[in-house]
Amino acid sequence: MKNKITLLITLILLVVASSGFSDEVKREPVTGILGAVPVEVQMLESQLQGKKTEKILGVEFHTGVLSGRNVVLAVGGIGKVNAAMTATLLIDHFRPSEIVFSGVAGGLNPDLAPGDIVLGEKTAQHDYGEITASGFSPQPTGKDVPLFMNAPERLLSLAEAAAKDAAMEKVPTTQGERFPRIIRGVIVTGDVFVADASKTAELRKMFKADAVEMEGAAVAQVCWKQNVPCLIIRCVCDKADASAGTDFEHFLKSAATNSSKLTMSLLKLMAKQQ
Repeated sequence: MKNKITLLITLILLVVASSGFSDEVKREPVTGILGAVPVEVQMLESQLQGKKTEKILGVEFHTGVLSGRNVVLAVGGIGKVNAAMTATLLIDHFRPSEIVFSGVAGGLNPDLAPGDIVLGEKTAQHDYGEITASGFSPQPTGKDVPLFMNAPERLLSLAEAAAKDAAMEKVPTTQGERFPRIIRGVIVTGDVFVADASKTAELRKMFKADAVEMEGAAVAQVCWKQNVPCLIIRCVCDKADASAGTDFEHFLKSAATNSSKLTMSLLKLMAKQQ
């Protein structure tokens, strides 16, 4: 009799699991949001409802609701190693349905000004490869890894739609203020702060890149390996030339604000569709 009861309980548990009623299946979608430095996610964190904080291996993760969407938010630190580590911890512990990186970047596209936004349709590491007598040749980080990581069309389209309702700060120009440009483009990543016109020209020529930063492609690669959709959102805060250091400090807060506002508008659209 005891064996029959045990068998019956086992069968019930198997039916429940196969019917899609496990905890994993019942979980509501969660969006992971990353930034490199506090100012990049300061606005997002300030509007997080029901905020709870958990520290994992020295990294603080904040969970809650933002623009109607369940999110987990973290500041990963500067550079590819920090970014990859934080993205890995986020995926492993919180199982996000997608990850959005919101932050600032140097503009390589001459048509972009501080305040304009690049949606990373493609991301690549610009400082990984080989150097020979012929010069530098970029390479993928493995045989099964593409040089360029492609963002999913769904996230790109949602971000473009979200831009229409995002109350972003206007871009100052010599002809007056204008609404920020939001383009799909190529974002390249490296462990260096680019502040040289010749390097800017090189990256533009080699990768046809629109923006340069220090974390995006690392996050995108981790997400690609783990089959997690990923979108890198970067707002231009300098032109990656000799004045980049000064411009970075001057436009950092406003650029972070525009990226954050677009991210919040994106989350609002996601919440409506869940």
